[in-house]
Amino acid sequence: MHYSSILPDVLKIADAASEKVLSIYMTDFKVDFKADESPITAADVASHRVIVEGLRNLSHDIPVLSEEGAKIPWSERKQWRRFWLIDPIDGTKDFTQRTGEFTVNIALIENGEPILGVVSAPALKEAYWGLKGEGAYKRDRTGRMRRISVVEPGETKRVVASKNHLNDETKAFIDKLGTHELVQAGSSLKFCKIAEGHADIYPRLGPTCEWDTGAAHAVLSAAGGKVETLEGKPLQYGKEEVLNPYFIAAGNWYK
Repeated sequence: MHYSSILPDVLKIADAASEKVLSIYMTDFKVDFKADESPITAADVASHRVIVEGLRNLSHDIPVLSEEGAKIPWSERKQWRRFWLIDPIDGTKDFTQRTGEFTVNIALIENGEPILGVVSAPALKEAYWGLKGEGAYKRDRTGRMRRISVVEPGETKRVVASKNHLNDETKAFIDKLGTHELVQAGSSLKFCKIAEGHADIYPRLGPTCEWDTGAAHAVLSAAGGKVETLEGKPLQYGKEEVLNPYFIAAGNWYK
């Protein structure tokens, strides 16, 4: 399969899901809670349905793993060499708090690596996408598209951090970087800030799942950056345990 040929269709699917999400965002929606006490809304479910249907029509032979449909046994998943990994809404807290910094995420994983990713920010009317070997791009709210890439940091490191998950371990890591500036961002937009050269490093010393990071990881990698564990190994996907280890996302300057 030539992934460049299907990327426009994946972007259309993300746009369709984003429109559905935005229509619910503009209403007085209800917030429910899952067993792990994480929030969920009708927008999560609606986005999931749009994306899954779209991807199955696009590539019926590639399985789909979604946060809102994750109960697929490992005995089945471990056979997957290639699969779609989606997060219908990343940053549901940002959605419920109406910050606008939530995203719709679609990634294609192959042999444990995210090779294609689309990140759409419905409320901001922005989208990012990347394909291994072919670069990363951003579409702004005016519809203008441009290629994006990571940049070499200056003396003051621009550290992107989560508004909801800035714990003591993360603060300690950031302090060791020396002179720095905090860049606040929600959801998978933290990766995209680095991909477009607006930030330098994102340390995540807290829990995330594969679907939280896959799409934006693909965008950042295509933009010339990397996402590695604290041991310096590439963040891997398609594991039995969908929880990610702690990781650092950055440009190639960080060792």
